[in-house]
Amino acid sequence: MSMQQFYALGQLIEEGERISNTVDTVSFDLFDTLLIRRIHNPDMVKPAVARYICHKINKRAAKEGTRKKWTWEQVQKLRDTFEQEQRQQTGQRFDDFEACYPDYMGQLVTAIFGEQEDKSLLREITDYELAVENSVLVPRHDLVEWLKRLKGQGKKILVVSDVYLPAAHLERMIEHAGFLDQVDAVISSADSFLAKASGKAFPMLQEQFGLNYERWLHVGDNPVSDGGRPAERGIQSLVLRDGLEKMRKSLAKRYYNYALGQPFYRGRCLQQLMLPLEAENIPQHPLYVKGFNVFAPILAGFIQGVAEHCLHAGIRRIYFFSREGWLFEQLWNRMIPKMYAGREDLPETSYFYVSRMALAPASCGHAGLDQEHADIVFLPSGNKDFRDVCRVFGLEADAFSDILTSHELRQDTVLSPLHEGFLPRNRLCFNEMLQDEFFQDEVRKQTLPAQQALHRYMEEQGFFQESDVALVDIGWLGTIQRFLYRSIEHREDAPRCHGLLFGATRGIPYPTTPANSITGIIYDRDRFDLAASTVLYNRDLFEEACRAPHSTLNGYRLTEEGYELVFRHEDDAIGQAEKEQDRFFAPLQEGIMAGAEQYAASAAILGYAVRDVKPWLNYLLVSRMAFPKAKEIKEICQRHHLDDFHGQHKATKVAAAKELWKCSLVKLRWRPFLRIEFFLRLIKDHLHS
Repeated sequence: MSMQQFYALGQLIEEGERISNTVDTVSFDLFDTLLIRRIHNPDMVKPAVARYICHKINKRAAKEGTRKKWTWEQVQKLRDTFEQEQRQQTGQRFDDFEACYPDYMGQLVTAIFGEQEDKSLLREITDYELAVENSVLVPRHDLVEWLKRLKGQGKKILVVSDVYLPAAHLERMIEHAGFLDQVDAVISSADSFLAKASGKAFPMLQEQFGLNYERWLHVGDNPVSDGGRPAERGIQSLVLRDGLEKMRKSLAKRYYNYALGQPFYRGRCLQQLMLPLEAENIPQHPLYVKGFNVFAPILAGFIQGVAEHCLHAGIRRIYFFSREGWLFEQLWNRMIPKMYAGREDLPETSYFYVSRMALAPASCGHAGLDQEHADIVFLPSGNKDFRDVCRVFGLEADAFSDILTSHELRQDTVLSPLHEGFLPRNRLCFNEMLQDEFFQDEVRKQTLPAQQALHRYMEEQGFFQESDVALVDIGWLGTIQRFLYRSIEHREDAPRCHGLLFGATRGIPYPTTPANSITGIIYDRDRFDLAASTVLYNRDLFEEACRAPHSTLNGYRLTEEGYELVFRHEDDAIGQAEKEQDRFFAPLQEGIMAGAEQYAASAAILGYAVRDVKPWLNYLLVSRMAFPKAKEIKEICQRHHLDDFHGQHKATKVAAAKELWKCSLVKLRWRPFLRIEFFLRLIKDHLHS
C-alpha cells in the first residue's frame, strides 16, 4: 500500500475516519504528531538539564572543598560525547544509530559525580529532564480526540517513536498529556535499537503483537519513517505535513536566531514560547489576555530580578510586603523552583502583613516623630493639619492640646501649603514642636504598644534570625520600608534590610545606609532608563493589578497573648468598592499567574537572565503604558483606588493632574499627537531631574 500525505490536520483525520473500518490496529508517531513542542529544536531542553547538573555538582564541590568547578557547557559537551559514542557503537550492530538515555546519562553521572552504585541521582536528573520536556509539550487536541474515538471503536492503539528516551519515559509524558489510558502500548527505539527510520521497527511490532499488515494504519509526520517505511510492509500510512505548524516553528526559530545577535529579540523569543497552543488557545476574558501577554512578562521579569539579586548577594530570607506582595509570592512559588531547579541556596520566603498606616505608629515607638517623617504626611494633597498627622501615626490628638497651645497651634491649624489658610509661620511652629521633648515623650508613649506588637509579629516570622533580609514591595518611595526599618534599627539583632522594589521613584530622598537600602528592579530613578520610567504613567494600575484579595492592614495591636493584626473593615462603601475592584481584576490576575508559569518554563529552556529580556520588557512598557489604544485604557483602567494615607481634605492650590490615563476617551481617540505630547513631557522631566 502507498502512503498518503496531508497538509491540514482536518483532512488527515477525515481520511482516517473513512478508512478506519478497514483496520484493527492504529499506530501513532509521538513527537510532532500527537505531541507538539513549543520549541523549534528538541535539543533545546538539554542545556537546561546541563545547568541543573552543574548546580548540583558545584554545590557538592563547594561543600567538599574541591577545586573542580563545572560549567554547563562542559556538562553538555560531555553528554553529547557519551551519546555520540553510544550511537556509533549501536550503528555497528544495528541499522539505526540509536541511543538509550539511561545508558549514556548513567555514564555522565559517573564521570561527573563519581558515583558507581547510587541510582537515585540519575533518577533525580531524569525526573527533571522529563519535567522540562513536559513543560514544552502540548497534545494535539484534534488528533488525540480521534485517537480516543478509535479506542472506543475497539482498535488497538500503539504509540511508536524513534527517540533516545525509553518507553517508560514516554509513558510518563503521555500520562502528563492526559491520554495514556487510551493507549495499549508505547514503543521506543531506545529499548530495542530497531527504529522506524530503517523500517525494522514494524516487523518487530508485527511479531510482538501478532498484527496483520493489511489491517494496520500508521499515522505520523515523517515521509520516510512514518510514510515510506510502513508502506513497504503493506501498512496503510497517513503523513501530516502541517504547513501552519511548520510556520510556527519557523517563526520561533527565526526569533531564536535573531536573539543570538540582537538582545531585543531575546524577550520576544521568550514570549513566543509562552504563547498558548492547541487546546490551550481558547477564548478568554480580555483582561486575562492582557494579564498573560503584558503584565505577566513584566512582573515575572521583576520576580526573576529579585531572585538574581538575592542569589548574587547571598540573601537567604525574603519577605513579600504589603498587599501587592501577596501576588509576588504567588508568582515566586510558581516560577522560581522551575527556573532555578537544582539550586539549594534559594531563599526562604514569607508573606508579611504590612502597610504604611500600620507601620507609621510603630516607627515612632523608640525614636519619636522627627521632621523628615512628619513631612511625609503632607505629600498627599488630601492631608491638611495636625489631625492628619495623628491619623497617620496613630496618635490621640486631644492628648497634645496643651503642647499645641504652647506652640501657638491648634488641631485644625493648616500645615500644608496646598490648602487655603496656610501660613509659613505655622509650619515653623510645628517644626519647633517636633523638637519639644514633652511632645516626643507623648508620641513615644502612645506608639510604643504598636511597636512592641510589630516586634512580636516579626519575631514570630523569624525576621531577626537572619543577618540580611530582602523586602520585596511594589515601590515607589520606599515609605513602608522606611517606617519598618525605623521601628527596628535600635535593636542589636536588626538585620540588614535590602529593599527590592518593582519601581523606585525616589520622589523624596531615601535614608540609604549599608544596613538599609532600596533598589528598583524594573525601574529605578537612580539608573537612567527612559523606557522603564513609563511605569510612572499609571502606578495605581500596577498596584491594583497585584493587590491581594484581603482587606488593608490598619495596625498592630498589643495583647496579653502577644499581638493582633488589625484589618480594615469591609462593610462600608469603600470596602465594597474594593471588593468590586477585586472582582474586576480577577481575570487579569489569573492571566498574570498563568503567563508567569509559561515565562518560567521558557526562561529555564532559554537560560535567559533579566538583563537579556529587559529591552523587550521596556518595549512592552512603552507600547502599553505610553502609547496605549483608547480601547485598552477603557478595558483596564481601575474603577476604585483606596489610599488610607491620603486624607479627605480638598486642596485648593493643586494643579489639575495631567495624566494620559486620566484623559477622556474622546481626547484619546481624536487627538492624534496626544501620546507623543505626554512622552515628550516625560523626556523633558528626565532631562531636568
